[in-house]
Amino acid sequence: MENGNKLLQPHYPEVLAPVGDYERLTYAVNYGADAVYLGGTAFGMRAASAKFDFDTMKKAVEYAHARDVKVYLTCNTLPLNSEVDQLADYLRNAQTAGVDAVIVADIGVLMEAKRVIPDMDIHISTQTGIVNYLTANELYKLGAKRVVLARELPLEEIKRIRDKTPPELEIETFVHGAMCMSFSGRCLLSNYMVGRDANRGECAQPCRWGYYLMEEKRPGQYFPIFEDEKGSYILNAKDMCMIEHIDKVIDAGVTSLKIEGRAKSFYYVAVVTNAYRQAVDLYKKDPKNFKLPSWIEEETRKVSHRQYSTGFYFGRPEEGQYYENGGYVRQWDVVAVVDKTEGDVLYCTQRNKFSVGEEVEIIRPFATLEDRPVTYQVTEITDELGNKRESANNAMMKFTMPAKGLNLPQGSIIRRAAE
Repeated sequence: MENGNKLLQPHYPEVLAPVGDYERLTYAVNYGADAVYLGGTAFGMRAASAKFDFDTMKKAVEYAHARDVKVYLTCNTLPLNSEVDQLADYLRNAQTAGVDAVIVADIGVLMEAKRVIPDMDIHISTQTGIVNYLTANELYKLGAKRVVLARELPLEEIKRIRDKTPPELEIETFVHGAMCMSFSGRCLLSNYMVGRDANRGECAQPCRWGYYLMEEKRPGQYFPIFEDEKGSYILNAKDMCMIEHIDKVIDAGVTSLKIEGRAKSFYYVAVVTNAYRQAVDLYKKDPKNFKLPSWIEEETRKVSHRQYSTGFYFGRPEEGQYYENGGYVRQWDVVAVVDKTEGDVLYCTQRNKFSVGEEVEIIRPFATLEDRPVTYQVTEITDELGNKRESANNAMMKFTMPAKGLNLPQGSIIRRAAE
């Protein structure tokens, strides 16, 4: 079977979006991804979001390829002896499903992929911990099409790797999303504390928990490490956000800009993918005079997120941890999605309660640089039976609103500032 990546043209710099299920894949594709990455039912680093059996994977690939979007499959756990006998069939099934590349971290998985699916592109996972050009070059010689660099590298080191590797070797780095407190995600804390192995996709995120200090001869007496009664979140890394510096990342030689978040909501995937799509398109339009409009940066703050930092891109992060709590900043809620527009009527499905008289924003798929979010005043809500409603307060209810001259495509998202 001919591999899908021979049919699609590469997009550089590539916006690479995470997808945890089929719905999120459709939103990633329609909100501007050049490629998506997903996990199957085995060998992936996000067990909780491993929603793609091979039938669903095939359906997802067909949907993405029809829209000129590539699909990459994560195979980046370290398989045990009891699992390796299943690997060859798993890889063959992935090829049959039409995925464009497999993402691997284990040298054995790499070599097995070269034997079993020799025409498939192979990407080397960030779990491998690539921090120098020597390793990148050796992996290229072994058959890697792309290396996903360790998140701990500053821009200068990325540039050096780019300068000292073949131009045919693609370089991918994370530009947005959660940061692991351990080097390249190699953490044993979850396994030690609750028996859930982070290196097998089961991390319980104990780095996000609050901790106290207790002296061994004074059991039950807890001393806060921080200066207030909440304890200390000493391991809690801030999320990464590089959208304001995306030109510097591209200029360093990065060919794929990776967004973290396969366990995130469809709304998160849509909004963040769209923001980076807009930023990259703006860069392409005039690379030498790139300046990000504030509204694009603000989009990354309209999803649930932790405090942001720029990670290691500008050196060791002095403000990379957040000590007050392990929770999220959440300032906006999805209230509905648009099913279609017919004439002067919006047909929608409710996602959260909202009411007549409220002001909402609407973002749309397939957005261009001119398609900023629009403000909409809710003047009328009508349910499926034709009844006027003061609120859309039934889960997943179908309803209509006046379109007010808007021609919104299916998948447009209606949101409201959180109360």
